Amino acid sequence: MQARVKWVEGLSFMGESASGHQVLMDGNAGEKAPSPMEMVLMSVGGCSAIDVVSILQKARQDVRDCEVKLTSERRDEAPRLFTHINLHFIVTGSGLTDKAVERAVTLSAEKYCSVSLMLGASVKMTHSFEVRDERHAPAASAS
Repeated sequence: MQARVKWVEGLSFMGESASGHQVLMDGNAGEKAPSPMEMVLMSVGGCSAIDVVSILQKARQDVRDCEVKLTSERRDEAPRLFTHINLHFIVTGSGLTDKAVERAVTLSAEKYCSVSLMLGASVKMTHSFEVRDERHAPAASAS
């Protein structure tokens, strides 16, 4: 895998993936675009959400929506590394069970999400979830 990052102006940089996709990053606390650390946080959410949806689909679950709300803590001093990240999954579908969603979240966290596993070597990673069944009121759980 390859990529490149090119300075645009000020502290703004354009990242380009080998597949030709571009993303603007801003070192001024996200003034014009996400900061690199915000990109890392969104990356772990995206990687994990892809896993969860894929696992549920392969298990023939009727998943209709998946959102990950990420919260994080960082060191106060430089380098401002992440110290804790929580991924809270909100999974909506018809007939989804806590057990199926918990399994998908656990598999992503422990086996499949390369971003989460890489960060987990130095960051406390926690996961929680809630299942929203379109036929019933939302139920909440944590893992």
